[in-house]
Amino acid sequence: MISRLSVTIVRACLREGHGGSPTAVLDEVPLSDAERCRVPVLVGTSHAVFVAPRGSEVSLRFFTAEGELPACGHGTVAALAFLAERAGGPEYRGTLRAAGRSFAGRAVREGARVRAAFEPGPVGLREPTTAERGLVLPALRVPPGALAPGARVASIGRERLLVPVTSRSALTALAPHFDRLRAACDRFGFLGCYVYSVPTRSGRIAARMFAPSIGVPEDIANANSTACLAADLADRGVTGITVDMGDALGSPATITASARPVPQVGGVAEVEAAARELAV
Repeated sequence: MISRLSVTIVRACLREGHGGSPTAVLDEVPLSDAERCRVPVLVGTSHAVFVAPRGSEVSLRFFTAEGELPACGHGTVAALAFLAERAGGPEYRGTLRAAGRSFAGRAVREGARVRAAFEPGPVGLREPTTAERGLVLPALRVPPGALAPGARVASIGRERLLVPVTSRSALTALAPHFDRLRAACDRFGFLGCYVYSVPTRSGRIAARMFAPSIGVPEDIANANSTACLAADLADRGVTGITVDMGDALGSPATITASARPVPQVGGVAEVEAAARELAV
């Protein structure tokens, strides 16, 4: 039992100063993985990130109630905001490490908030198999005629299915069968399904991320999946995207991403004024 565990809540990927994905950020402490999984449950967040300076790098570990993740985009945005607050000054730059990979991160103060971005790393893209389509897509319960062409399996650390739909209204109408979706994602090892509206000319997109396999039926913000989408769309001539998420959960979030010339993904975050104390 640790009676005085300090937890900072960071709202990652705000939209115009509102909403965002509340994320628990903690200094690295000697906890078991089971104890780490309890942290987001106890503080009411979907994810927790543990931060540990190691020489010239900062190591990050990400957990949901279901276990450890190899990567978490909005968790990385939250960690960068946390590190920037601790460092003080107008800008923070550092080298982060997660899942055996080192990458650059940057955070710039914008009044009471922090704009953070990082290099998500290489994105793997492939066509989904017939079996993957046949099990996963029916579980999403996309309205008839609303499925657009161009579904991809994408990976940053772990595969997920990117599914385009014809409009924001079709996206809003989604009501997945979560038990079937989890079973399908578990079968193929998918993190979840990132469903998005066909981009406008300006690159504005709406998206919803369903990830019951990691204990998150719907994610408020998913930056790594947005980076995957940016990589996919770059091959079709879209150079940068702005993605709105979280509306279905009452917490609007926005993520920006580009794949060229250097892949970047990020958002605006706000750090809670005072850390909470937690017993695990």
